[in-house]
Amino acid sequence: MRIPVEPSSTRRFSPPSSSVLPGKGSDVNGGSAQPEAQPTAAPRLRAHDNRSMVEIIADHPAELVRTDSPNFLCSVLPSHWRCNKTLPVAFKVVALGDVPDGTVVTVMAGNDENYSAELRNASAVMKNQVARFNDLRFVGRSGRGKSFTLTITVFTNPPQVATYHRAIKVTVDGPREPRSKYQNPTPPTPNITHHVITINTHKELPLQNTCAHTQAHTHRHWLSGSYREASIGH
Repeated sequence: MRIPVEPSSTRRFSPPSSSVLPGKGSDVNGGSAQPEAQPTAAPRLRAHDNRSMVEIIADHPAELVRTDSPNFLCSVLPSHWRCNKTLPVAFKVVALGDVPDGTVVTVMAGNDENYSAELRNASAVMKNQVARFNDLRFVGRSGRGKSFTLTITVFTNPPQVATYHRAIKVTVDGPREPRSKYQNPTPPTPNITHHVITINTHKELPLQNTCAHTQAHTHRHWLSGSYREASIGH
């Protein structure tokens, strides 16, 4: 025996679409929608960080200089220096961002003539955002009329690189005084009147000496003659 089944009972339930109920659908979607995750960008300096960089440079006049990286400053190096000589001021790298303590910082120097110059004590460790190099020395020479460019590498994750262009010129003798200071000053131009007076003096002196010699000789003869006459009289 078959039981009759109504056609309406075989229909399946379908949820209302957003097109049928636009108002409610938009409310539902708006309430359940979440913002998509944005890709994380590399950390950059903020406005107050820029001001702090200016303040740091102002606090250390003639000591710190900017690099091509906005995150790091470094010590000002002398424009000309002797190779393998201790710098007048300890070289240091200052981080404006957050760099963990213990991060290794290295320095390399080179140019088109000496692409990798020999350095001594060219590594330091970051502490309180400052990496201080103990007796950094430039052993390699930069060449006549050329300077080294410094490459500063901070081994964070990922590593950061800063460049200090035309940092220092290194030669065997180092800076020297101008040669004009070692040379004797040029004698003054002789005066024509002085020469004339000198020549006349030299010409007259022999005559004066001759006359004096003649007078002295005559006086001697006269004395000797008087002495003889006096002797004969006695």
